[in-house]
Amino acid sequence: MKRAIFFDRDGTLILEKNYLHRAEDVAFFPGALEGLKRLSEAGFPLIMVTNQSGVGRGYFTLNDVEKVHAFIADTMRAKGFEMAKVYIAPEAPDQPSRGRKPSPAFLFDARDELGVNLGESYMIGDKLIDLQSGWNAGIKKSILVRTGYGAGFEKTEPEALKEAVIVDDLASAADFILRDIVPT
Repeated sequence: MKRAIFFDRDGTLILEKNYLHRAEDVAFFPGALEGLKRLSEAGFPLIMVTNQSGVGRGYFTLNDVEKVHAFIADTMRAKGFEMAKVYIAPEAPDQPSRGRKPSPAFLFDARDELGVNLGESYMIGDKLIDLQSGWNAGIKKSILVRTGYGAGFEKTEPEALKEAVIVDDLASAADFILRDIVPT
């Protein structure tokens, strides 16, 4: 089994925009792609896990989300790396959902589908629900980035974050992980 990187999309990899659903509106955080590339080169499969409630709310379609993800994937390939998998929870918060974070279901799916060792893997996100998804799956470390909503959660939820690693951004999360790993 292999260790992996699970990461959130909006507020972690790309700038948080109100219900982003158009590829032309994607803006990557500085250093985010480079950080993911370093993790990929270190042998980590990269797995994006994202709640996209705009679909369930009727603001845009799953096809719109897939176009955004195709743009993200094409940008990564152009930089010499790629994602192993993308998991999307399109339901609104009030709708039943198997995979909507903080559910660990998609992390368990990756364990079963991709042979991921969750106990040696990492979850990166800007919201408490991202970190909870990792904790609920038995992940090695959940990492809060201060981008997106992260800085706000750091101020308002210090007790809930006491088990989290807190860093400035995705590039800093990559730095932490690359220092933290034990060679396999």
